[in-house]
Formats: sequence, structure tokens, C-alpha cells
Amino acid sequence: MVVGTFKSTNTEEVSCRLHSIFRADRAGHWCGIRNGARDGQGVRAGGGVRNARRCQCRCPAPRGGFVERSSAPGAGVPCDVTDEAQVAEMVNRTVATFGRLDAAFNNAGIQVPPSDAADEPAENFERVTAVNLRGVWACMKHELSHMRKQGSGAIVNCSSLGSLVGLPGRAPYHASKHGVIGLTRSAAQEYAPRGIRINAVCPGTFDTPMVSAMLEKQADDMKEILREQPIGRLGRVEEIADAVLWLCSTGSTFVIGHALAIDGGFTAH
Repeated sequence: MVVGTFKSTNTEEVSCRLHSIFRADRAGHWCGIRNGARDGQGVRAGGGVRNARRCQCRCPAPRGGFVERSSAPGAGVPCDVTDEAQVAEMVNRTVATFGRLDAAFNNAGIQVPPSDAADEPAENFERVTAVNLRGVWACMKHELSHMRKQGSGAIVNCSSLGSLVGLPGRAPYHASKHGVIGLTRSAAQEYAPRGIRINAVCPGTFDTPMVSAMLEKQADDMKEILREQPIGRLGRVEEIADAVLWLCSTGSTFVIGHALAIDGGFTAH
């Protein structure tokens, strides 16, 4: 499998403007899309690769077999997921380049500063839902338009621990992530009979630059969150990648409409 990333030159909203295409080597013959954040889980989930032309990682292929530390051409596509026309172009370019679309990981997402629910600016709500919820909807919509022609495919939407619990001061973010679960489960029921599997991952607190910034600015809140993680540490981004790759592989062909918590035991309480 390969993961190529594109580093946007526009620093504004960079977390929703970074996308990539990934593809197995010629032995696997499958193609997919992964989109994500420059400074969060998106770039690093494929092994920290920042070169859009060639890269390496390890994963099971959706049609069986295993690709380990294989290097093959990839391609980067800049895209703002809040603009459906750009999303459509990204997916169309992927299919035009590689001939098909077998897997997709819809991972673009942002966070907004915590706020009292009564004082939350409407702009914050609109911004976080535009990226985290409408962005996932747009990506999934256009991915499905190609997968249904093939009669096969796997989609993983990135939700969050925030879709499984509530936290004070984070209502808009949690609402957006709860919405991703609703999209995932409804679409999964619709497309399972057509040979397409749709699931979601719900990461907890991981070692990313975004979380590091939260640790610095909201130290007390983050200490409380970490105390609730029985594993006693931050998650590693490769632990998300492994779960996503499993959900895209033949090892999970009976898993449909599932929201997989990757949270170090947080929700096991």
C-alpha cells in the first residue's frame, strides 16, 4: 500500500484542505483515497509520509494478501472538503488515474476552541460542522457514486471519541462527530446489499500536534481525560492506521455500520 500526502501552501483551514490518494502495489491492484489533516491524525496515519510521489507502509489489501513496506507511485490532490465540487474532482481524478476506487478513509477534521454552550459563536458551529460532518458526507457521496458501479468497495469515516460521549464546552465538535456515526450507519445499511462496506473509527486522545496544543492550552482538562484512559498513555497514530486498514481489508468483510472505538479503554468504564 502507498500513501501520498499533499502539503497545502494555504495555511488557512489547512486541516480540511489536505488530501491524498493511496494504492497497493501491482500485486494488490487496488486503489483508495485517504484525506486528512496536516497537523493531526491525517498525515501521519499512513506512516508519516509527506512525499506524494513515493512512500512505504504495511497493510492488508482489500482483496486479500498483504503488502509490507512496499513502495509504489502515489498522487496528492489538494481539496477543500467544504466545497462539494472540489470533492467530486478529487474522487474523479483518483478514478481517472488508477482506474477504480476500492477503499476510502474520510479523515479531514478540525477542532474549535471550547466554549460555554450559551456563548458559542454561530461561526464556530458552522465551521466545525462544515468540515467534520458535511465534508464526510460529500466525500462519501462521491466515493459511493463510483463504488456502486463496481459493486464493491470499503469506506471508513473518521468520527471521534466525541461521538460516543459528551464533554463540557465541546458541544459543536461532539455534535459533528455524532453526525458522522449517523451518516455511517444509515449509508452502511443502504449499501451493504450492493457489496460496499461502510464503517467508522472513533479515536480517543492521540499523540498529534493538535492534541499537543490542547495539552498546552487546556492542561487541566487534558489531564482529566488522560486519567480516564486505562492504558495510561496517549495513542499512537499508527494504531489508528492499523484499525482503518483492517476495516478496508478482507479480514473485516462481515463488519458493517460499526463505530470502532480506538480509545485506550476510555469508553470501557
